[in-house]
Amino acid sequence: MRERLMQKAQQKSPWLWVPSLYFGQAIPYVVVMALSVIMYKDQGISNTDIALYTSWLYLPWVIKPLWSPLIEMFGTKRRWVVVLQFLIGAALACVALTTHLPSFFQASLAVLWLMAFSSATHDIAADGYYMLALREQQQAAFVGVRSTFYRLANIAGQGAMVYLAGALAERSGDVAMAWSVVMFILAAVFLGLCFYHQLVLPRPESDHRALQGGDYLKEFFGTFRAFFARRDIWLILGFILTFRLGEAQLVKLVVPFLKDPLVKGGLGLSTKEVGLVYGTVGVLALTLGGLLGGYLISRLGLKRCLWLMVAAVHLPDLVFVFLASALPHSLIGISACIAVEQFGYGFGFSAMLMYMIMVADGPYKTAHYAICTGLMALGMMVPGMYSGRIQEAIGYQHFFIWVCLATIPAFIMAALVRIDPEFGKK
Repeated sequence: MRERLMQKAQQKSPWLWVPSLYFGQAIPYVVVMALSVIMYKDQGISNTDIALYTSWLYLPWVIKPLWSPLIEMFGTKRRWVVVLQFLIGAALACVALTTHLPSFFQASLAVLWLMAFSSATHDIAADGYYMLALREQQQAAFVGVRSTFYRLANIAGQGAMVYLAGALAERSGDVAMAWSVVMFILAAVFLGLCFYHQLVLPRPESDHRALQGGDYLKEFFGTFRAFFARRDIWLILGFILTFRLGEAQLVKLVVPFLKDPLVKGGLGLSTKEVGLVYGTVGVLALTLGGLLGGYLISRLGLKRCLWLMVAAVHLPDLVFVFLASALPHSLIGISACIAVEQFGYGFGFSAMLMYMIMVADGPYKTAHYAICTGLMALGMMVPGMYSGRIQEAIGYQHFFIWVCLATIPAFIMAALVRIDPEFGKK
């Protein structure tokens, strides 16, 4: 009987769960990394504090390789996914309950910190489950579906939810209440996903607790030793850590710049307008850029595309120098500038993703890719921590000029890094 149930579960269409799994994977990351910035800006928190403390929330993604073996050792990946989704839903509800507290900033940060750890762990379990529940051909067929629904979650979070928060705040005059409603909605969505996945996720036979051998610790540390013993490790570290040095600082100050009034050097947009311009138009442009970048690498290979993509990530940062100098009032013009920057970032970031796949290739592919993503998160966390202080010291216009100068190390590393000429081609 049990075998028949297992076979029936295996026959479930991936369309029943792949879109919802990766839509859900994006939501807590969007909340922690993007919505928290807008929420704190609406509540009057300074740019210095926003950049510093929300950058610390990157830490779980930086160090997640350290506990990724635990997902293998204890329980099934299916169980990890369901349990973590319940915890994330509960955490979102707790954030909603903090918005009217006198110590809102500290309390909400504590909950977001726990959510960040849960989200980073959920990423490990969900990606591992995806590889176990689908055959290799299915994995390739649904990789585009994964990406699409992950981006749709970004639009829903940074676009629709931010617009809703702005509309509720304008109607009621209570910003805290508006963000409380948004977080309760997201909590309900996530708890719904938890119960839905408990019903529909298949139970692949290969999804079981890993056997613990006597040399487990040797294997565990061997994965790190193999990665850091590469002869070109310094080039690998330099490229990954500097690729987004400018972007790491820029991304923390985009929303404050869009929302700050003209007298402070900002564009004076409302929360609703930020949701439309940055969370909808920007994310759509980011998605289109990513699709084009992946296609171009598949046709020409990573080596031939590298310089074009490094330039595409960094040169569009100049649009913020223009915006901070001209301070335009046209929402269409501002949207066009944001679209150019986000399209370039999505297009060029494909190079980093493919580079990490190339570096991770080998007997420790999964673990080495996790190390690469952790290093990439570190390259975002540390520069972002101090970006708010820099901006408040020199103003938006000079800050964006500084961001453009901070992209120079990425160009230097692109000239030094070693890439197989055939890597990435179909």
